[in-house]
Amino acid sequence: MDLSDALVIASSGMRAQGTRLRVISENLANANSTSQTPGGEPYRRKVLTFGNVLDRTLDAQVVKVKSLGPDRSDFELKYDPSHPAANADGYVMLPNVNPIIEMADMREAQRSYDANLTVIETSIGMLKQTISVLNS
Repeated sequence: MDLSDALVIASSGMRAQGTRLRVISENLANANSTSQTPGGEPYRRKVLTFGNVLDRTLDAQVVKVKSLGPDRSDFELKYDPSHPAANADGYVMLPNVNPIIEMADMREAQRSYDANLTVIETSIGMLKQTISVLNS
């Protein structure tokens, strides 16, 4: 593997983590969204998974978003019979988004993004040094 391969692999990681950050942002933005209809479901948290994909030109594994779908965990119920989205028993379903978990996931995604960026910066620096040596 040469340095240009490292750039491609690290950039695939950055793209994947960028997608993860967008999903986390959407989850946080909708953390308090309830249904518009009585007894209806609120916003359902989205989760994604990564997968390794063989890049045949590099003969190396790169990371891609494998799937993006809803989190099937239960909604929280809150008793509020005056809420427009309350069901017949007076309970409102709240989104299955836990802001603390989303913030922890965001920190992890940001650190991974930064690590991939460091790989790219280091690779570019090494390529520049190689060109400088070759031109000497």
